[in-house]
Amino acid sequence: MVTAASPTIRLHPNDDVVIARSQLVGGTRLGDENVTVSGLVPPGHKVATRALKKGDPVKRYNQIIGFASRDIAPGEHVHLNNLAMGAFDRDYAFGADARPTVPAAPQATFEGIVRPDGRVATRNYIGILSTVNCSATVARGIAGHFTRERLARWPNVDGVVALTHGSGCGMDTQGEGMQLLRRTLGGYARHANFAGVLMIGLGCEANQISSLMGAEGLAEGPLLQTFSIQDTGGTARTIAHGIELVEAMLPHANQVHRQTVPASHITIGLQCGGSDGYSGITANPALGAAVDMLVRHGGTAILSETPEIYGAEHLLTRRAVSRAVGEKLVSRIKWWEDYTTREKGEMNNNPSPGNKAGGLTTILEKSLGAVAKGGTTNLVDVYEYAEPVTAHGFVYMDTPGYDPVSATGQVAGGANLICFTTGRGSAYGCAPAPSLKLATNSQLWTRQEEDIDLNCGVIADGTASMDEVAQHLFALILETCSGQRTKSEVHGYGQNEFVPWYLGAVM
Repeated sequence: MVTAASPTIRLHPNDDVVIARSQLVGGTRLGDENVTVSGLVPPGHKVATRALKKGDPVKRYNQIIGFASRDIAPGEHVHLNNLAMGAFDRDYAFGADARPTVPAAPQATFEGIVRPDGRVATRNYIGILSTVNCSATVARGIAGHFTRERLARWPNVDGVVALTHGSGCGMDTQGEGMQLLRRTLGGYARHANFAGVLMIGLGCEANQISSLMGAEGLAEGPLLQTFSIQDTGGTARTIAHGIELVEAMLPHANQVHRQTVPASHITIGLQCGGSDGYSGITANPALGAAVDMLVRHGGTAILSETPEIYGAEHLLTRRAVSRAVGEKLVSRIKWWEDYTTREKGEMNNNPSPGNKAGGLTTILEKSLGAVAKGGTTNLVDVYEYAEPVTAHGFVYMDTPGYDPVSATGQVAGGANLICFTTGRGSAYGCAPAPSLKLATNSQLWTRQEEDIDLNCGVIADGTASMDEVAQHLFALILETCSGQRTKSEVHGYGQNEFVPWYLGAVM
């Protein structure tokens, strides 16, 4: 537990830096480190505790986060002015740290919605999906009709949501981009949190409804209806037809009740956005500890955002249950290296300006904090974007680092809850899966409490232990999956955050 009296946080005895708990001014004596601060060091930023020569590796978490770009004196602020990326070998040591997971007893439970086919939902929506940007307006028109007042007759329905996007045409019908889009839409159409789905097209788009349904093995029925604007007869008729179909679905959707089910039915998508220097100290490891609890109770957690685990992937391959699983992760890393090279970019374009303002200097540093969300249990499988997640336990899904795109893939894969850590602040939701947001520092909690569900900054404040926060978070996860609304749900977030990953040329 961090003590409130200490002005800095040391994460490992071998580290070359410590983290400022509050703003440090020049002349401040760090008694625990036997150094004096030179210059101004913002909260969450790094202070050198020993002399470093130009070219020396710099460690945080007992891992390399970069290399000194000039000589650094003890007490100096370590950031963009004196720390840079550099190449070094990583030991993937496939499976070296894999250990048997001891199941928890008794098994935790929550109040879930059991579908007729045995799938378990955490929410109960009707979804309107557009196959193409051209049908987005009618999809929103249908969903917009079902206001809270109109849905008052159906108290067990959480809402009617339109999930639209900007593609579906002008793309190769056999290309990777189309495969990703269809896999994403198919995953949402099958999602347990949807009691019913309408899928709407224009009629002439590249992403034809019939091809999508065939590729994804979907079949029409009373609770999965498809139609197009051109066949229905225009915008107004399409909206009216969609409203009629949703009204026919509502009585069925309302005939649900929650019942006690094991926590093994929970699948969490792990996200971090607007990260800062505290992310890898407070919220991310606290979420990781809660993930360990969930895995021991038979549940599943999906770590993603490949550009944001870059440089820390060796910590995951060491936990792989087999070399084959570890190699799957490495192959996705290599794909990203090739992808960014083709696009004339580099993996260290991340961290973002906000991340850097919060104290993160290189992608290596950001990634080492980000992987903490995944806890410590075995990595049991690796999935491509929006693939159905069938394994139980800790898994990885290859996604971009951009949060809406990443979480969209996780939900398509089956995540029925998102846990989202943030240090700079976030306004985010993810229908049909509820999204819990976790603050990394108490200043953010004070400033933006109306958007944040849990303050993990108490760990850095020294007023609560990591274990206490993790236990609180695990209880909050169970309560949320049982129907307790998150802050983002109260504010109505979730529809605009549906952003499938777009790959390939626009034709």
